Amino acid sequence: MAADKVDPIHQFHIIKLVPINIGGYDLSFTNSALFMVATVVVAAAFLLLTTSSRSLVPGRLQSVSEMAYEFVGNMLRDAAGTQGMKFFPFVFSLFMFVLVANLLGLFPYFFTVTSHIIVTFGLAALVIGTVVVYGFMKHGFGFLKLFVPHGVPVFLLPLVVLIEVISFVSRPVSLSVRLFANMLAGHITLKVFSGFVVSLSALGAVGVAGSVLPLAMAVALTALELLVAFLQAYVFAVLTCMYLNDALHPGH
Repeated sequence: MAADKVDPIHQFHIIKLVPINIGGYDLSFTNSALFMVATVVVAAAFLLLTTSSRSLVPGRLQSVSEMAYEFVGNMLRDAAGTQGMKFFPFVFSLFMFVLVANLLGLFPYFFTVTSHIIVTFGLAALVIGTVVVYGFMKHGFGFLKLFVPHGVPVFLLPLVVLIEVISFVSRPVSLSVRLFANMLAGHITLKVFSGFVVSLSALGAVGVAGSVLPLAMAVALTALELLVAFLQAYVFAVLTCMYLNDALHPGH
């Protein structure tokens, strides 16, 4: 237990809760899977409970749900136009999943699923996969216009196309690493300062007095992490909207 208090990496360990092995494949139900399920349940329950009454004069919780709806709707319309609203359920689901997962990770002893690159990369791959599939379904090979900007001289076209392709391929990497790195770094820093508080408090009166500063830093970092939790969900959603715009309007 003591090692857990001073080890900032322990909070990211995957723990098998229900071992499952099928055909040599490890399909165990882990703490990560548990909190992904919890994220979906909490998000769905919140939206259902706050919108079930649908009062003409909304209460506080209903207002929060309606604000989230309008926030994502306006974001999608601004980035992809009215045609982009067909993707609203997809973008709204991603936004709520990332936001709730980030917020749940702020509770002590809870698991932050977005601090694992495999989870964030899976979400990013889903976004890019949707862009590619819908782009080819709607435009056929015209979707490849995305990689051929207008007005580029012919002798520069091969180089520009190569740059555009590399930029497109790197999208799932940048989208996933941005979310993963921010959540990982923030939680490690918070754990380190919290560990300072515990370690110094064990040294007696002098240690307790010295722990005031790291305690204040831990409180400030908690507030910052709350802001980052929302900002990262927003960034993930707004970039998703921009990428979906490429599928709807591949021409530069």
